[in-house]
Amino acid sequence: MKKFALAAGLLTAVLFTDAQQLRTPQPSTTTLVKQDFGLGNIELSYSRPNMKGRKIFGDLVPFDKVWRTGANQATTLTFSDDVTIGGVAIKPGKYGLLTIPGAKEWTIIITKQTDVTSPAAYKQEMDVVRLKAATMPLPWNIETFGIGFDNVKDNSIDVVMMWEKTFVMFPITTDVDSKVMKQIDNIMKSDSRPYFNAAAYYVENGKDLNQAIAWFDKAIEQNPKAFWVYYQKARALAKQGKKADAMTVSQKSMELAKEAKNDDYVALNEKLQKELK
Repeated sequence: MKKFALAAGLLTAVLFTDAQQLRTPQPSTTTLVKQDFGLGNIELSYSRPNMKGRKIFGDLVPFDKVWRTGANQATTLTFSDDVTIGGVAIKPGKYGLLTIPGAKEWTIIITKQTDVTSPAAYKQEMDVVRLKAATMPLPWNIETFGIGFDNVKDNSIDVVMMWEKTFVMFPITTDVDSKVMKQIDNIMKSDSRPYFNAAAYYVENGKDLNQAIAWFDKAIEQNPKAFWVYYQKARALAKQGKKADAMTVSQKSMELAKEAKNDDYVALNEKLQKELK
């Protein structure tokens, strides 16, 4: 009898252990997104619930109440560099992302709290910034809640949220230009000077084109067969209205590109030369 009881106990322990180790898919999957932005990056962490035939906004997610903006865990944004949201400068670090959904607009909240999973835990005095974002209707249902990044530019990016038939977005900006210009000023005083990168930045951002062309010439001295440098110099000359000079430099770029068997730059120069005629 004692042996039977011992065996039964061991069997129960094994079954209980197996049950404890059972793994099933997450009803709301955890997602981690890392997006390069400006001179740093943004890291987004959140959980993604599904509609599952339910009415979402105004029902499952009530209007005019704080929402963790996802499921399960708190939703967070981590910035590696200074950013600006809603006109407020935000230092690098980890912050909570909360929202108050409404029928026509949402309130976006960036908070120092990074563990809010229920409205009761929210403390308004911990807000870093609040801003309004209009809702936009979608023509079809989005089954799985999603947050992502769109319209990524050097100094601005949009955070977009979609679920059911609702689309909401808000912008984040960062100061890239002053930081890059400071780098250029410092590096150009050193022995190793990135002439091409500095000149290309000047061309793309409306800086001094004469300085950019001078730096392109320095880059060409370093590498006389650099067809990509000639091409960018031709673009700078074209921006100055010096079409004949631009055509000459573009032709040199094309010859070097053909020699290097780089069809991409051959095509770029062909397009540029058509625009110059």
